[in-house]
Amino acid sequence: MATGLQHLHSFLAYLALLGLIISFLYGMIGAFSGREFTEKDRKFALFGLIPVHVQFLVGIILYFVSPLGLANLSAAAMSDAASRLYAVEHPLINIIAVAVITVGYSRAKKITESKNRFRSIYMFYGVGLILILSRIPWGAWFN
Repeated sequence: MATGLQHLHSFLAYLALLGLIISFLYGMIGAFSGREFTEKDRKFALFGLIPVHVQFLVGIILYFVSPLGLANLSAAAMSDAASRLYAVEHPLINIIAVAVITVGYSRAKKITESKNRFRSIYMFYGVGLILILSRIPWGAWFN
């Protein structure tokens, strides 16, 4: 089961990154062009938010069933960089990233000025994207 979830988690990562990048760029273009924030713009922001949340849910399940996740959490794992990445750094930083992205979307819904709505999306999604990219296990992802 853990292997199937790991493959799903790896596949969904491409969709989540694609959605975040598109939403980030769309938010930047909207902010710098000075146009009005419309329902279409809100849906583009959702295009980045939904895959990230689905990826998060699969990752949480994987964390509890994988031997690299919670079962690997020990003092010995903290001295090994790869084990520490899977057991602590990857989950913790990505939880923070999902929270930042969610705050950006929620904040954009409440703001009334269009430029600030776009700015909320591209700034928060950008920070979330950087956090996610910083903790992807690149060596394992491409093998």
